[in-house]
Amino acid sequence: MNATLSSAAAVARREGARRRARLDGHPLAPYALVLPATLYLLVFQGYPLFRELVLSFTSTSLLAASQGEWVGLQNYADLWNDPDFHRVIFTTLLYTVACVASAIGLGLASALLLDAPFRGRGIARAAVTIPWAAPPVAVALIFIWIYNAQYGVFGHTLRFFGIAAGSENWLDSMQHAMPAVLITTIWQIFPFASVVLLAALQGVPSELREAAVMDGADRLSVFKAVVWPTIRPSVALLALFSTIWSLRRFDLIWLLTQGGPVGATNTLVIDLYRRAFVNHHLGQAAAVGMVGVAIALAVTLVYFRYTARAEREGAR
Repeated sequence: MNATLSSAAAVARREGARRRARLDGHPLAPYALVLPATLYLLVFQGYPLFRELVLSFTSTSLLAASQGEWVGLQNYADLWNDPDFHRVIFTTLLYTVACVASAIGLGLASALLLDAPFRGRGIARAAVTIPWAAPPVAVALIFIWIYNAQYGVFGHTLRFFGIAAGSENWLDSMQHAMPAVLITTIWQIFPFASVVLLAALQGVPSELREAAVMDGADRLSVFKAVVWPTIRPSVALLALFSTIWSLRRFDLIWLLTQGGPVGATNTLVIDLYRRAFVNHHLGQAAAVGMVGVAIALAVTLVYFRYTARAEREGAR
């Protein structure tokens, strides 16, 4: 009985192997594998994006969404000639660059610390993910309390050290609103960068580090010659994702300042929301969204050009 079952199992394995071999050799096999993901992207990403593009060429009100009027490039021309929108672009780029640079810098520093052996390292690695796991609504409420000029911890600490800015509510100040939003955002997002870079650091071969140390290299030299070339692809991919996420971040900024005061923290996504759901101009809001898509595509193109060049240099 056991021999019969073993023989049948062996036959089944051989038959499965032959079927896999036929599938692997079929010219349409790669297309069949990517077809589900392609259909998903076309239905749930491509079609809505196409509809947004068409909507951006119309003058459509939220109150009469089915009665839009075709205006061509007028919405884009209005944005081009709008000084307030120029400020929105500048604010968005400032916010994005500051978030990406700070998150990756702090994430790399914390990852290097967490990669070193010390007592309680497992607890520290778990604790660093708490800000990233916290809901944006809870984070916003906590920092609104922290930034309060009367009873907030932040203002009290600044006043203790004799800093005049501690007497202001930073979220209501044109000068300090953006730094306050950046501090809150970076506090929440840098743990993700830390976790990703920590995983990349653990992929660095220990033999290469030991060989560099034996050759007399100091820590900085080891990092430049051994660690950085290994983790650089992870840093580049992390920078791409962080840039796209920063361009589209809405909840934290809206909950903290709603784009104010006087547009000091008014990014593309905040401006889109206000045009669509406050001013009821769906066509203009769609044009703002397409500008954001264009910026994200430009960043993605730069990333792929960078990776292609890095691969060519590595092949040499």
